[in-house]
Amino acid sequence: MPNPAPKPPVNETTLRSDKIQIERKTFVFTLKENPRGRFLRITEDVSGRRDTIIIPAPGLADFRKMIEAMEKTSAETPPQQE
Repeated sequence: MPNPAPKPPVNETTLRSDKIQIERKTFVFTLKENPRGRFLRITEDVSGRRDTIIIPAPGLADFRKMIEAMEKTSAETPPQQE
């Protein structure tokens, strides 16, 4: 069975990019745009190993609300004792 032709690269424009360091992890937040729309790419780098998630721009407000709810719960919940 022949290998399918590789997909042509999608032309993406970077609108903004920011980086934060949290403990031993680096997170890169990049707002991009391509012919299908805008999206946020979040890349986690730990000692050269990278994982990425992509959030379509229409979901950013819901994503922010979820992060805020998680932050509030973390601040209000005491750490468990071992």
